[in-house]
Amino acid sequence: MGDEVAGAGYSRADHTRYRRAVQRCLDALEEMLDAGSFEEDEWRTGLEIELNLVDSSFQPTMKNDEVLERIDDWRYQTELGRFNIELNVEPRRIDGQSLLNLESGMRKNLNRARDRAGDVGAGLVMVGVLPTLRPPEPGRSWFSPSERYRLLDEAILTARKEDVEIDIRGYERLRMTADTIAVEAACTSTQFHLQVRPNRFARYWNAAQALAGPQLALGANSPYVFGHRLLAESRTELFLQSTDTRPPELRNQGVRPQVPFGERWISSIFDLFEENVRYYPALLPEVSDEDPFETLAAGGTPELAELRLHNGTIYRWNRPVYDVSDGRPHLRVENRVLPSGPTVIDVLANAAFFYGVSVAMVLDEQRPIWSRMSFDAARENFRSAARDGNYARLYWPGLGHVEWDELVLRTLLPMAQRGLERLGVAQDVLDRYLPVIEGRARRRVNGASWQIAATEAFERRGMDRWQALTHMLEEYVHLMHANEPVHAWPLP
Repeated sequence: MGDEVAGAGYSRADHTRYRRAVQRCLDALEEMLDAGSFEEDEWRTGLEIELNLVDSSFQPTMKNDEVLERIDDWRYQTELGRFNIELNVEPRRIDGQSLLNLESGMRKNLNRARDRAGDVGAGLVMVGVLPTLRPPEPGRSWFSPSERYRLLDEAILTARKEDVEIDIRGYERLRMTADTIAVEAACTSTQFHLQVRPNRFARYWNAAQALAGPQLALGANSPYVFGHRLLAESRTELFLQSTDTRPPELRNQGVRPQVPFGERWISSIFDLFEENVRYYPALLPEVSDEDPFETLAAGGTPELAELRLHNGTIYRWNRPVYDVSDGRPHLRVENRVLPSGPTVIDVLANAAFFYGVSVAMVLDEQRPIWSRMSFDAARENFRSAARDGNYARLYWPGLGHVEWDELVLRTLLPMAQRGLERLGVAQDVLDRYLPVIEGRARRRVNGASWQIAATEAFERRGMDRWQALTHMLEEYVHLMHANEPVHAWPLP
């Protein structure tokens, strides 16, 4: 959930200093954008996958510190929950055989991590919400030992002035309260990064927002939360509610949540950072020693640490990222829409689809999608896909409201191919990943629909919900390691 922090607690003076520092960072960012200071190289990708840890009975195991020590690889990091870890994949270009090499490297890396985790009795699971996870006990027993997580928890609960309330109405209903933000740890995601040129950032972000609904319909993988069947992608609503700083009165006034979809199409990356500063109070007011204007005047590249920290506590589904690599600043879209899993090949197919369609939207469309589609329609597509998954109907310009599979097969899959070809992706890469997307659409299957069908099959044999979920997860893990795409998985 971000970088570690140093503070043990924050005063009013800390918040005042931080507000000034964030504003100074924002002013420096504006100057850098105007001066053309950014790296112009684009179409580089990074990838993050959050993983769950289970024991031999497929129940969550709180061993991430032991697992990380055993794996001993800087690419694996802690997450909020003690049953979570995260894999960070190094940036690379998307052209040629890059995605195939990425798949091979990820499988090798994850297999090694699985074996090392097994030494301490833990297994790895790529899934949006671990199906066998039960509600947390009061307190921070789920929390990894990190000052960042403790202070973030305190900041959110202080802003709310009351316990966290979860109320999700889906196929069934989940209502509960928690005295920490621990419930957020149930949500595990896949994050795609796309480095782009500053003058194209707005177009890529708009494209990613328009694509969010179809992405979820294709990739939903979180139907069960704490034993309840909720939405096809329950993670989106669970994440929103578990990190919500707003008491009911502020929600009723329309105050923005910490997990926003957004309000409008943008014309510059500055729009998003400016909104962050204008609308969101600081949760972790850590102030660095850097003066960004002094760094610029000396010919250096500022870290903009306060702005980046603030941005890291606002969980947009498509987040703007400012970063510095080899002394040069660059900009990325961080696509956070999809859950983790089900398999490495599914993750890479999702990546190919996202990158291909995004590039086609930005480079091929004379009238871009966002000029023909309201932002409200994109937001409603996101909600519909999260709720209904493989039964979703989505709006698309020129088509109206259509079944998601028709939209993918008729419109988006050809766009993905054109975009990947523009990126210089090799034909054998297209032949491996695009049929995975096509197979899911033609069979109307995603991870969520498989989980539901498998769980119901076990329930029909007389098992109760928790027994059925455990047996389903055992099958899921076996098929996950086989790396066959989820649309080809047999039912038990």
